[in-house]
Amino acid sequence: MEAFSPVPALIGGAFIGAASALLWVGNGRIAGISGIFGQLLPPAQTVVWRILFLVAMVAGGFIAAMLVPGLGVGGPGGLSAEMIGEPWWIAVAGLLVGLGTKIGNGCTSGHGVCGLARFSLRSLVAVLVFFGVAIITVAVTGVV
Repeated sequence: MEAFSPVPALIGGAFIGAASALLWVGNGRIAGISGIFGQLLPPAQTVVWRILFLVAMVAGGFIAAMLVPGLGVGGPGGLSAEMIGEPWWIAVAGLLVGLGTKIGNGCTSGHGVCGLARFSLRSLVAVLVFFGVAIITVAVTGVV
């Protein structure tokens, strides 16, 4: 890592935590993106809040990018994100991530943010596996 910006990371983390807590307390739902998105097709009975959550998530990113020009890797003024690898490899990686969230019964946001906050043992194991695989991947590929 060349540049670590703790303030934007803390602000972003606080927003993610607040949004997750608000969804849990206000709607009784866990803010796991794979679960929210996965229930759109076939549509569950509770489609409206799922669509609103996803639209607000994308809109929040757009608004942050407009308010903080140059927001990229490393915080304001950092490098812009670049695609690493060929598009077919990224598609394969995306499919593997989707398969992993199905097998793991949730994604990093569901297990890491919400599951750990609820002291879920299953989420703790999932997060340890996520981080372990990420560490191995970085060690093998050298890509951070």
